[in-house]
Amino acid sequence: MTKKEARKYFREKRENLDPLLRDKFQDLILINFQHLSLPFIEFLHTYLPIEDKNEPDPEPILRSLEFRNPGLKVAVPRIISNTEMAHILLSEQTELFKNEFGILEPNEGQTVDEELIDMVIVPLLGFDRSGNRVGYGKGFYDRFLSACREDVLKIGLSFFEPLDKIDDTDSWDIPLDYCITPEKAYEF
Repeated sequence: MTKKEARKYFREKRENLDPLLRDKFQDLILINFQHLSLPFIEFLHTYLPIEDKNEPDPEPILRSLEFRNPGLKVAVPRIISNTEMAHILLSEQTELFKNEFGILEPNEGQTVDEELIDMVIVPLLGFDRSGNRVGYGKGFYDRFLSACREDVLKIGLSFFEPLDKIDDTDSWDIPLDYCITPEKAYEF
């Protein structure tokens, strides 16, 4: 399946996902995530879910990580150009607004350097058995991940199981280390 076909396929699956089943899947993703053996995380970068796109919500995983990693600092993306995003430290005072893509992002705040980030919860539409992901096609996360440390943990969340193979991956595509689904935690 090509990226374009995968985007269409997973968008339709998400749109047709029953809300009660979605909630159950969300709980199962958290349970499978909690079985991962992870190092201490000081800086986490996570996406904020787009409500109308029915994305998995990373909030329960964030709470679990805060419990396991006292003092965890959390950054969220803010788009600053057509190709770039900044990573803004989230706090109780952080004000969020919807950007042009309908994504919540901070209005302002302290920027976190990519080199400090230990783990990234990466948004995706789908993934394959090799850890290649299909995002929304803008390339923000591939550019961001290429600027991170080589050992940064890249974790995706998906309500659905992987494709066998995404046929048209590119050299600049950065694969995941893990993808958590309701069924299991895939390690690549």
